[in-house]
Amino acid sequence: MAWYRQHHGIVRVLAVVVPLVISGVLHLLSGLVANSAAALVLVLFVVGAASTGDRLAGLLAALSAAVGFDFFLTQPYLRLQIDSAEDIELAVLLLLIGLAVSELASWAIRQSATATEQASFVAGALQSADLAAGSVNEADGLERVADTIRQLLGVDRVTFTTGEHDAAASVIQRDGSLRYQGKTLDVALTGLPRAAHAYTVIPVVQRGSQVGYFSITTAGRDVRPSRDALRVAVLLAAQWSMRATPGNREARAR
Repeated sequence: MAWYRQHHGIVRVLAVVVPLVISGVLHLLSGLVANSAAALVLVLFVVGAASTGDRLAGLLAALSAAVGFDFFLTQPYLRLQIDSAEDIELAVLLLLIGLAVSELASWAIRQSATATEQASFVAGALQSADLAAGSVNEADGLERVADTIRQLLGVDRVTFTTGEHDAAASVIQRDGSLRYQGKTLDVALTGLPRAAHAYTVIPVVQRGSQVGYFSITTAGRDVRPSRDALRVAVLLAAQWSMRATPGNREARAR
C-alpha cells in the first residue's frame, strides 16, 4: 500500500502548506509568469493532492490554493484582498475547479478500488470452489483457502482448526455481520477484535454440525474489512462444507 494511504495526517498538512509555498515562489516570478498560468500550476497540485484518494486533502489543497493565489499573486500583494475583477474571477474559478477536480478524483479512485475489490472477490470464490471440488488434497486446499481469506480481509493470520470454537470468539455471519456474545458489532466502526487473546472465526458446518472453523487474528492492528469482504470470506469457508475436513490437522496461512 502506498505510504500516503497510511499517513492521511501528513498528506493533509502538505495539502495546506505546499500550495502556499508554490504561490510564494510564483510571487517572486510574477514578472515572468502570468496569473492565468500560475492558476493552472496550482490546479495541477490540487489534482495531485486529490489523486491520493483523500477527499479532505483535495478540498484543503483547493482552499489553500485559492488563498495563496489571493495573498501572493493578486494586487494588492501580500494581503487577502483583490482589486481586479479579472483576478477575482480567476480566484473563484481556481477554487471551483479545484473542488470539482478533487471530488472527481476521489470518486474515480473509489470506483477503481471497488472494481479491484470485486474482482478479488470473484477470483477468490472461483479458486475456493475449484479447491473444494477436489483439485488438491484437503490439507493443502484448506491452507490455500485460509491464505485467500487472509489476503481478502487484510489480516495477519488465518488458521483452520477442526472442532468447535469457544464462546469467547467473535463469529462472522453469512450476511457479513459480526456477532460477539449475542451482540452484533459494526466492523466499520470497531474493526475486527484486536485484543491480545481476541480472535474472530468463520465456522465450517456439515449437515448441521460444526466440523471446524477458520480463526482470524489481527496481531493488534486496526483492521476494518468491508461487509462485502466478510460475506465473501464466509462464502470461501462454506465451500468446504462439501468436503470432509482433515482430522486433527491445522492449515495455517501466515
